[in-house]
Amino acid sequence: MKARERKRAKIVAKYAEKRKALKEAGDYEALQKLPKNASPIRMHNRCKLTGRPKGYMRQFGVSRVTFRELANQGLIPGVRKASW
Repeated sequence: MKARERKRAKIVAKYAEKRKALKEAGDYEALQKLPKNASPIRMHNRCKLTGRPKGYMRQFGVSRVTFRELANQGLIPGVRKASW
């Protein structure tokens, strides 16, 4: 899954300018002929360590499960265990 997301990110970057130009021109027919993965909507935020798509915390770039494990090990500064 991580490799698939990296591939999608490359495709989105490749077609970003072309998509923008077609949208401004209002050429939706040509826009539909672009690859489906060229749309940034199809990107998922994934945990940098595990690749988990759900429970993603943008501020840290990891899932809630990984965040909790790292916090318990003391690897995230300023985070103290309260009552989990």
